[in-house]
This record gives sequence, structure tokens and C-alpha cells, in this order.
Amino acid sequence: MLNIHNISVSFQGEYLFQGITFMLTPGDRVGLVGKNGAGKSTLLRIISGEQEYDEGSIATDKEISIGFLKQDIDFVKGRTVLEESYEAFTLIKEHEKKLEAINEQLAERTDYESESYNQLLIDLNEVQHQYEIHGGYHYQGETERILQGLGFQREDFNKLTDTFSGGWRMRIELAKLLLQNHDILLLDEPTNHLDIESILWLEDFLKAYPGAVMLVSHDKMFLDNVTNRTIEISLGKIYDYPKPYSKYLQLRNEMREQQLAAQKNQQKQIEHTEKLIEKFRAKATKATMAQSLIKKLDKLERIEVDEDDNAVMTLRFPISVTPGKVVITAEGASKSYGEKEVLRSIDLLVERDSKIAFVGQNGQGKSTLAKMIVGEIEYGGDLQLGHNVQIGYFAQNQADYLDGSKTVEDTMLDAADEKTRPRVRDILGAFLFRGEEVDKYVRVLSGGERNRLALAKLLLQPFNVLVMDEPTNHLDIKSKNVLKEALKNFQGTLILVSHDRDFLQGLTNKVYEFKDRKIKEYLGDIEFFLEERNLQNLREAEKRTQSETKEEKPKETTGKLSYEQQKKLKSLNNRLSKVEASINKLEREIKEIDVELSINYDETISQPNFFDDYQAKKKQLDDFMEEWESIQESIDLHS
Repeated sequence: MLNIHNISVSFQGEYLFQGITFMLTPGDRVGLVGKNGAGKSTLLRIISGEQEYDEGSIATDKEISIGFLKQDIDFVKGRTVLEESYEAFTLIKEHEKKLEAINEQLAERTDYESESYNQLLIDLNEVQHQYEIHGGYHYQGETERILQGLGFQREDFNKLTDTFSGGWRMRIELAKLLLQNHDILLLDEPTNHLDIESILWLEDFLKAYPGAVMLVSHDKMFLDNVTNRTIEISLGKIYDYPKPYSKYLQLRNEMREQQLAAQKNQQKQIEHTEKLIEKFRAKATKATMAQSLIKKLDKLERIEVDEDDNAVMTLRFPISVTPGKVVITAEGASKSYGEKEVLRSIDLLVERDSKIAFVGQNGQGKSTLAKMIVGEIEYGGDLQLGHNVQIGYFAQNQADYLDGSKTVEDTMLDAADEKTRPRVRDILGAFLFRGEEVDKYVRVLSGGERNRLALAKLLLQPFNVLVMDEPTNHLDIKSKNVLKEALKNFQGTLILVSHDRDFLQGLTNKVYEFKDRKIKEYLGDIEFFLEERNLQNLREAEKRTQSETKEEKPKETTGKLSYEQQKKLKSLNNRLSKVEASINKLEREIKEIDVELSINYDETISQPNFFDDYQAKKKQLDDFMEEWESIQESIDLHS
């Protein structure tokens, strides 16, 4: 399908990566991993054709279709969610315009017996045929199915995209990509702006995807659930193994240990041979033997151990003055956005040195309460900060506030004061911005590098309360571990909004679950919370939260789902996943037949029982679509 051969890319004389070779085939679901700045996004841009490369070649099958989800997207203003999503169907939209134009002419004309009128009827029939074989009668229903899978409600479909945040616009772009049925999907951090339910839906979608998928993600669980192959870029080389991420790490460590052992044994042999050479060299009768050993040593292929890129940022959050015993109090705090009530009558007391996790499905008010605490938004009720409280705040989209026209160093200098200005270079070095890298413009930084810079800015002012909203977005796995260690060592009060169970483990001693515009306190760590909820991980917790709050239930139906209801709901969701997989498979098959029809019409229709088989597939697709709607309605009823 796609063959990458000896691709090399360099910047200012230095190779980002060199001599990279691999193939992509249908069914491959590749996790592309590596440190921030290693070249993951660059490689995706090269494969998509958006960026040139210095050496090597790329070969693909004829008419291969590649879809690319980038981290940064631009939207045309004034379109609704549906209108923007329909932009995925360029060819179908062209046929719609042709049909509209032909029908207008037919309505206006009365020369029914003329040759030109007859030609219009022929044209109408041909365009209708092309419209049908390209899915013109199904694309609207399929668009709504994909949008709902990614978390949109029907009432959102006709809202302008301008009214949605960057994260929700990214979902629209992802929907467009999934609707186009590309042969190869390139996804750069697709889960960064998705809630748990949408991540689960995307996992199922990608697992059933018949083409090849290559994705960049720092979500270990997502990688393990979706991928069947891992390619790591490290120190300009790639390591390619047919395993998901966690198994790849284990396998690579085992292979590295084997290399180290083999290298150690070889080194002993070399030392032994060198001693013999020195011994024989001194004797004239043994000189020939010494020369023979020297030649043997020169020809010996030395065992090399794969290098590990262990350069990581160093991070220690500065502490200011000691605050009072109570740092935050809230009584009856509420927040609404227009008619939508997000939080209602919240009571909260946060004591000094608490370590708190905010968990819950997206849209339940976690970020809203964080913004209320730091004074970024207005709210109802009472919320007070305690004596000497000084807050450091890392917003979910903190990197978006950086000025792309400034250099890395200027960004820091502009935010520093007299005390911290002399330390700017040292802080940047600790965050892996060294040498000429401090002169890079922010606009050319990767998403992870921008997040690192935003974290570095946080260190310019001391604080005693730290509020962080999804700080791990775009951070590579090693950087996430460094951040986690720094937060463990932080001597102040911590409030952390995150969906990442691995990241939260060992960080907090209190959990607030956000649900139904309220918060519920759990006096324990994240493991205690999960045990209390009797769940295996936060994904299940958030999935249940969404099913419980998807729509306002009458009072008599509220409350915990019975075991039988949960069992029924699980069965329905399993059926839904299987039907969706069947729909994707059939649509792919029909598309392939449609392409054959458009290329070799006469030869294709001459196949035995062609039309019967073709219509049977379309009928089967319609049946599956109806079944999908029926199951979805049942899920809504049982939720």
C-alpha cells in the first residue's frame, strides 16, 4: 500500500531522522511514538504530502487515498456543524449541484420533444447514477451517526462552528476524515480533545477500520487498545515492532538486555584476543599468528546496543509563603452559560497541602470550577480564597495563549520579573530548550514543546496553590512521568483535573466526582475512588456518568441502574459495536464496487449475478442502518 524507503529530514544541517524505512499495509494500526520534537508530526506531514524530505523515496499504490488529522486546523466561518461535516463529500456535493441545475432546467422548459430536452433527461439519469454509486443517498445519515459517536447531540447539528471551542472543532475535522473512507488514516493526537465516551467510540471505529492507520498519541491505554504495531522515533532512528505499545516496551527492553549481554561477552573475547596479540607480537616465531589475530579482530563486527534517548526535562515547582489552614471555601457556588446550568449550589472546603483530583465526564463542570477558583470567570454564590493564597494556574489550552511571533526566550523574558529574569536560560535548559532552540519562534514548536514552554512560564512566579487542567495534553510519555514526579514533590496545595488514571495514581489523597451539576467527595486516592465505584478504570466511570446524565430523567426513574439494566445496556452496546463494524465493512465493499463501475463499467456488470449481489449489499446496508437506529433508541431508553 505505502512504502517508505530511506527517508531523511534535516534542519540547519542536523538530521531530525535519517534512513527511515518501513511499509504500511491494510489492517496495520501503527502507534507512532517518541519524545516531543523527535519528528512524529513531521513524518506524518511527509507521508501526507504536506512536507518535503531531503533524501529517500515514497512509493504508493495507484489512487491511494490518505487522510490527515493535524493538531492545528482552520475553519471557514458561517457554516453549521452539518454543513462543515458535509464538506467531506466533495464529489457528492458536485453531483448535487449538477442535479439541481438539471432539474431547474427541466422545470423551466416545455420543449418536451426536442433533442436537447431528451439530452437533459439522459444527463439527469447519468448524474443520478453517479450520485447513487458514490453514496449520495446515505451520506447524511452516516454523517449524523459519526457526529453522534464523537459526542455531538442532534441539537448541535445546526449550530455554527464558530460557537464551538477548538476541541469541538477538532471533533468535526475528525468526523470529516472518518467519513471519507481513506485507505490510510494519519491521526496526530486524536484523543486530546475527546471525552471518555468518544475515545471508546473512536477505539471501536479504528479497530474495525479496513485500511491502514498511523497515529501519534501519548495515551498508553488508547495505544494498547487500538494498535497492533509500534514505531518509535528515537535519536533519528526508528524501532519497528508488531506489538501494541506496552508489549513493545517490554520486548524492546528484553532485546536491549540481550544486546548488552552479547556486547559484554564480545568485549571479553576482544580483550582476550588483544592480550594474545601482545603476547605473540614479542616473539618472532609467533609474529605471523599475531598478524592473523589482528586481521581477525579488524574484521569482527562489533555488537552495538540500541541507544536510548533519556534526555528529559527537570521540573520543580517553586513555593511561596505559607498560606492559612483553609485555602478555598465555597458556599452555594453556581455557574450557568446562558440557559445551560453547569454547576448548582456547590459547597467546598480545601485545606492547606490537600492533593485533590477532579474527575468526571467532559461537560460536567470540572474546568468551570477550576476557572471559578482562579477568578477567570464570573459565578453565582460565594467562593473565597484563604489568607496568603497565591495561585499558579495551568489551563487546558494554556499553550494557545502563547504568542507565535515571539521566540522561546522572549516569551519567558516578557513574563519574568527582576528576580526571575536572570534565571530564564536555566529554566529553559531544564525544559530541554538549549542552545539555538531558545531562538525558535513559538509558531514552529510542536504541541508538546509548546506545552513544555507553558509549564516553564509557570515557574517564573512562586505560588502555594497549584490548579492544573489536563496538563498532560501533548506531553510525551517520559515528560508526563517527570511532571508527575514534580507534582508528587510539590509542597503546596494541588488541584488536578485529569482523565488519566496512570497519571493520577499516587498523586492525590482526595477525589471530587462531578456529576449532575453537583460534586461528590471521596476521602482517598484514585484507587479508593475506583474501588468505591466498583469499576476497573476511570474510562468506565466516565462512560457510566454520561449514560446516566445523557438526558434529564423523570424522578421515578433516577437512581442507580439495577444489575439487569446494566447487563441489558452492556449487551446493547456490544450489539451496536458489531453493527457499526458491519456497516463500515459493507460501505467499504460498496465503495470498491462503485469505483470499479466508474472505471470498467461494461466489464464489471458482465460478471455473473453482479446486479443481484450489488443490490443485496445495498439492501443489507440499509437493514444494518435501521438496526443501528433501533439499537440506539433502545440504549437511550435503558440509560
